[in-house]
Order: sequence, then structure tokens, then C-alpha cells
Amino acid sequence: MRRIGALLGVIVWLSSAAAWAADDDPVTFDLVKWQSWLSEVRVEAASKGIRPAIVDDALTGLDPIPRVIELDRRQPEFTLTFDQYVTRVASAARAQKGRQLLAENKPLLDAVGQKIGVQPRFVVALWGIETDFGRLTGGFNVVNALATLAFDGRRSAYFRKELFNALQILNEGHIDAKSMTGSWAGAMGQAQFMPSSFVNFAIDYDNDGRRDIWTTPADVFGSAANYLKQVGWKDDETWGREVRLPADFDATLAESKAIKRTADWQALGVRNLDGSSLPARQLNAQIVIPDGPDRPGGRAFMVYDNFRATLRWNRSNYFALAVGLLSDRIGAN
Repeated sequence: MRRIGALLGVIVWLSSAAAWAADDDPVTFDLVKWQSWLSEVRVEAASKGIRPAIVDDALTGLDPIPRVIELDRRQPEFTLTFDQYVTRVASAARAQKGRQLLAENKPLLDAVGQKIGVQPRFVVALWGIETDFGRLTGGFNVVNALATLAFDGRRSAYFRKELFNALQILNEGHIDAKSMTGSWAGAMGQAQFMPSSFVNFAIDYDNDGRRDIWTTPADVFGSAANYLKQVGWKDDETWGREVRLPADFDATLAESKAIKRTADWQALGVRNLDGSSLPARQLNAQIVIPDGPDRPGGRAFMVYDNFRATLRWNRSNYFALAVGLLSDRIGAN
């Protein structure tokens, strides 16, 4: 997924937990150029078929947001081990809450899972990690944040495309401009979709004419499941498992992301964490060592195609492993 702030390696961006230092060089904008730029956006929006009323509602009175640029340029770094990361985002408390919400929403989640083909526990795990089950969705006006980032120039081409995707979403009537809120980078709603992901994957599960990933659970769950399914999810497989590696394991196999059949890994001495043989079912699998092979005692995982689908949501081994582990805890009896 083309997500801003993807968790890469052991450098983890945790905006919800951060306290940013004051910027020694305050962000300033040339407001004359800003207004000229907004005029160009209006012209392009009209050429793309965005209705004038939508453009006026979304863009009139906008000022660039200095805080958005501060957060983009000075994202806080937290160097965490994998265990520290999992403790934060896939905690026992979050798993317990996930089990409760899975039970409370069981009829809907079961229906979504059967119709789309994604096990409910994974949908709930993503929901929990992304927004703490809808509690932390971000308070920035998405159009304003995206316009600020597109005007800034550092990644203007990307954010300009996302801005027009956001205007298209408004044009289709899924939400109004004031209610379209999300993160400082434009990730929206309880599923934290960028506008392009909304366009490609969000669905109107309850058939009310709107794809509402902000307040409608059916659309939130359906859209998250549809995203996974469209990028290769298999509902007859799990995500992976923690494993024990032999002392002489060739770590380059993990570093190269080599994919082998389960039996091939068994022949190389890979075992379940308790030392027992790997499952007999033959799946395409790879070995992931999240903290790297040079860290003594680091954990190792055998992951399957669904793990690789989760990486399409967020290209971070930490994130994808945490989703899998949290889903296991939520699904445990």
C-alpha cells in the first residue's frame, strides 16, 4: 500500500505516542503563491469533472497548515526491538478488546468474511492496530492537509494526486468536506485509507449509496476485507507462525526473502517453536527474522502468502507480523 509513515525495519514511526520538539525554523508560506496554486487546483479539478460546488466547499478559505509540514519533516523516531513494538501495538489489552468487539460484531463480521473471503479476526486486528478500533482516526481536515503537502513541494506530485482523489470522493457524495478527517498525511477513517486506497478498495457494504469508512462499521469492515482480498488474501490459509531455526541456519535465506515449500524448510531444520515438525500442508513460505540475523536470540517466523498480502497494506515486517500475532490472540478461545 502506498502509505505515508510505513514502519520500516526497526525504525518505527509512532505519531500517537510522540512528543515533538519545537521547530527551530518555523514553517512559513508564501500566501500569494498559495492562492495562485489553489486557483490552479480549481481549474484542474473542473477539468476532471469535479462539481464547482464541491470545489468551493472543499477549497474556499483554506490556509496551509504549518503543523502538517512540521510532522512531515520531523517525524519522531523510536528505535524499537520487535518485542517492544509488538508490546505496544498488539498488547494483551488490545487483544482482549479485540475479542470483545469480535463477539459484539460477530454477525456482521461473519457475513463480511463469508462474502469477501477474509477471516474476521484479521479484519479486527487491522482495525485495532490502525486506529485502536476506531478511537484514534486523526483530527486533520484531509483536503487541507493534502493541499498543504502538495503545495510544500517535497512530495508534491504524490500528494497532488491524493488531493484530487479526495476531491473525487467528495464529488461522489461519500462524505462532506468538513467531515472528511484523518491523519496529518491524509489517511482517512477507521481503516486509515489514503484517498487512492479508498478509490481502489473501499466498498459500500451496506448499500446505502455511500462508502463510509468513518462511521459505518459495515463499510469499515467490508472495505478492509476487500483491500486484503484484492491484493491476494487467501481465506483458507493463515498468515504464518513463529518457528525455531537450527543453529546452522543460513541467514541469507531470510535476508533474500527466499520462498520455499514448507517441506523444504522442514528439511533445512526449521521447526515449530516447541520443536515439533512443521504442519504437513505444503504452502509457499519464507522465513522472516524481524530484528535481523545478527541479534542473538531474535525471534523468527515462517510466513505465508497472507503475510505478503498484509505487506501490501503496510510495507513493514513489524506491522505485518503484529497483525498476524494480534489476530491469533483475538481468535484464541
